[in-house]
Amino acid sequence: MIIMQRILAIAGNTFRETVRDKVLYNLILFALIMIFSSLLIGQLTIGNENIVILDLGLASISIFGTMIAIFIGTGLVYKEIEKRTVYALLAKPVRRHELIVGKYLGLVFTLLVNLLIMTAGLVLALLYAGGVDPWGYARLLPAVFMIFLSLCLVTALALFFSTFSTPVLSVLFTLFLWIIGHFGNDLKNFGELTNSAAAEWLCRVLYYAIPNFSNFNLLDGRYVLQAVGYSHTANPLVVVGVAFYCIVYAALILSFGVVIFRRRDFK
Repeated sequence: MIIMQRILAIAGNTFRETVRDKVLYNLILFALIMIFSSLLIGQLTIGNENIVILDLGLASISIFGTMIAIFIGTGLVYKEIEKRTVYALLAKPVRRHELIVGKYLGLVFTLLVNLLIMTAGLVLALLYAGGVDPWGYARLLPAVFMIFLSLCLVTALALFFSTFSTPVLSVLFTLFLWIIGHFGNDLKNFGELTNSAAAEWLCRVLYYAIPNFSNFNLLDGRYVLQAVGYSHTANPLVVVGVAFYCIVYAALILSFGVVIFRRRDFK
């Protein structure tokens, strides 16, 4: 109970710290501008306005949410070390794993609030455009939830790299894994097409080791609107499976980060 109180206290301080970050406001503002600009782009299409608005809106939420997670997450631990506030924190009855978990939960909560703001902007854009049935707004929730899960995983990666690297390198490492993670299935298929057993084995190992962000892109604008010819549905088991994958992978990454952070000498 006491441990959880300390973790929540660190999470609360992290949330207040990230809310004051100017980068956060700039990215949210730019994301909302992208969402509402999709209204203008949607008017250029014929009969597919809402699909364009939804696809651009969900893409904006995902991309700018990822940028927030990366650029803020990679500096959380580094700032504590650079400002030497980590000495004061660790001098108190706060363990290093509590600091990492608290930082993670604080940033995840910040992302959740930002996600709700951007989703509200997307809903307003859809209401202005019209033509979306009430069930369409309900089907929007699973799609946004999948984006939130991907942001939780990105946050874990960013925080992991921040435990042993500089913010610039941490940003590069996290961005690299985020980009490669969207082509995990292609990597696996490439290994199967090669004639080399070693190359196929390497591609398979990378496929399972690298976070598969394509799992979080199952639901898009055509799903929300249930467009003609679109047969994919939000299978609850699939959503639960993706959530389980996110929790397990993020827990492993954070565990590795805790191990590295414990071995660091701040004397």
